Amino acid sequence: MTPRDLLPIAGFAAAAALLPLFVTAGTWLNFMIFTLIICLAAQGWNILGGFGGQYSFGHAAFFGTAAYGTAILQLRYGVNPYPAFAAGIAAAAAVGWIIGVLAFRSGLRGSYFALVTLAFAEVFRVLANSAEVTGGAAGLLIKLDVRPENFQFESRANFYWIALALVTGALVLTRWLERSRLGAQLVAVRENESAARALGVDALSVKLSAITLSGAVTGAAGGLYAQYFLYLDANIAYGTWISVEALLAPIIGGAGTVFGPVLGGIILHSLAEFTKTLVGRIPGVDLVIFGALLILVVRFPPRDIPGLLKRWRR
Repeated sequence: MTPRDLLPIAGFAAAAALLPLFVTAGTWLNFMIFTLIICLAAQGWNILGGFGGQYSFGHAAFFGTAAYGTAILQLRYGVNPYPAFAAGIAAAAAVGWIIGVLAFRSGLRGSYFALVTLAFAEVFRVLANSAEVTGGAAGLLIKLDVRPENFQFESRANFYWIALALVTGALVLTRWLERSRLGAQLVAVRENESAARALGVDALSVKLSAITLSGAVTGAAGGLYAQYFLYLDANIAYGTWISVEALLAPIIGGAGTVFGPVLGGIILHSLAEFTKTLVGRIPGVDLVIFGALLILVVRFPPRDIPGLLKRWRR
């Protein structure tokens, strides 16, 4: 990876960093922060699903583990939010590795792997909904203590810049993966695992590395969510909503690309907010929009918005 490879990422980060200087309304800052959280989770899914071809329906398992880890360490054990956040990311990476060992060693792939990840996320949701340490159905409420050393800020702009820094870090990681030997091996496994094995690629090790990285990046989104909204319950942390959005954003924006998840996340949430503004906040209207977009990109190859635009322009 050369400095030239990082120029688009640096340009994006610099332009995005200026937005809070011009957009100061709390509603818009909240929208941008939540969009960045989804982009971060989608980038995590992209590492495993986009580059590795291992489609997961259960990335909520990573998101929720880091979110609960961040909250529980603060509330139950008095750990400072910053190391608690890092520990939550490590826990999400560990969960990814464990799921990978169980699934990939069993030879699961395709729809079988997708269903296994969905099952893990659902099991975690049920456990979190009944366990005492997670607050059960009532959930966990992180104490409001607005101090920078407590990872809480008076201005939403500060949190926006932290979220942007994490998304930028995920973009750099993905760019490195795209240019690295591991990334090449991962793409080889995605295209033809048997052929990759014949060429000497350790497919199990490659996929385990991918799901561990994927869990860590998605976990960062979960920890950030917990620290920003200061409340969690099982349906938020391990809900299907995050698995769906983490999957849809890369597919719509361009799976297996560096900026695809970011583009997809921005498109998804911009359209959802625009639709809610037009028709009112009808429950589920955003899911209708997401479903229509998914049908569109699946029906007309190339299966993403940039590909469709190029095709129509021709």
